[in-house]
Amino acid sequence: MNWNKRKGLHYEAQARDYLVRRGLKLITENYHCRFGEIDLVMLHQRTLCFIEVKFRKSQGYGGAISAIPPQKQRKIIKTALFFMAEHKTMAQRAMRFDALIIQQDSDGDSPVDWIQNAFYAE
Repeated sequence: MNWNKRKGLHYEAQARDYLVRRGLKLITENYHCRFGEIDLVMLHQRTLCFIEVKFRKSQGYGGAISAIPPQKQRKIIKTALFFMAEHKTMAQRAMRFDALIIQQDSDGDSPVDWIQNAFYAE
C-alpha cells in the first residue's frame, strides 16, 4: 500500500472515531461502486450520512474543503443513490451529505471540522 493510501486510511479512521464519539453509528467504510467511492456511511439518529473525509497539510489552493468541488459532489451523490438502491432497508431514511475536514494549522495541530449538509442532492 502506498504512502498516500495509508495516510488517507489513517485520517478516515480518525474521522470515523470522531463521529462515533459524537453518537453516529458506522454502516460501512470505503464503499465502492461503478460510480465512485464514499469514505464513510454512517447513521446519525434516523438520517443516513454519506461523509467525505479530507485532510490537507496547508491552506494552499483553498484548503481541504476546496477538494470537494461540484464534480466530486455529483459523483458522491450518484454513489449514494446506488448505495440506497442496493440497500433497500435504508431507502426510507433521510439522507445527508457531510464533509469532515482535517486541516493542519501553522502549529502542526490538525483540528477537525464536521460540516453537516456540506452539499445537497438536487
